[in-house]
Amino acid sequence: MSATADHAEERTNTAARLGFEPGQVVQEIGYDDDVEQELREGIEATIGQDLVDEEYDDVADVVLLWFRDEDGDLTDALVDAIGLIEDGGAVWLLTPKTGRDGYVEPSDINEAAQTAGLAQTKSISAGKDWTGSRLVTPKGAPAKR
Repeated sequence: MSATADHAEERTNTAARLGFEPGQVVQEIGYDDDVEQELREGIEATIGQDLVDEEYDDVADVVLLWFRDEDGDLTDALVDAIGLIEDGGAVWLLTPKTGRDGYVEPSDINEAAQTAGLAQTKSISAGKDWTGSRLVTPKGAPAKR
């Protein structure tokens, strides 16, 4: 495949744009019938394996957290997600877009992320109905023990 074709695929494959890589363990939380199936399939194709579910009992490289306004406390969900990732891992928080059922205000996301000790590094459209926010532990933060 040519470099041009690689770049074209990256632009069309949301999973590649989100930074997923082959061999990563991606734990999915908050799955329901409203999630973006095309994104999930793209991530699985990129990492070369199935997403692991909430029952997975080891650490993951990335947590994919589907969260709707009625799902409870976002800060608690983010703190729980941090405990599931490797040091240096990321949480992709996926929330419904403006005007969709379950929409979460960006200010609420920012506040919850900061309270949980995370920094938002990227925000993208993750499909027709979902927005994705990449959250990471800030550089220089103390390592988890």
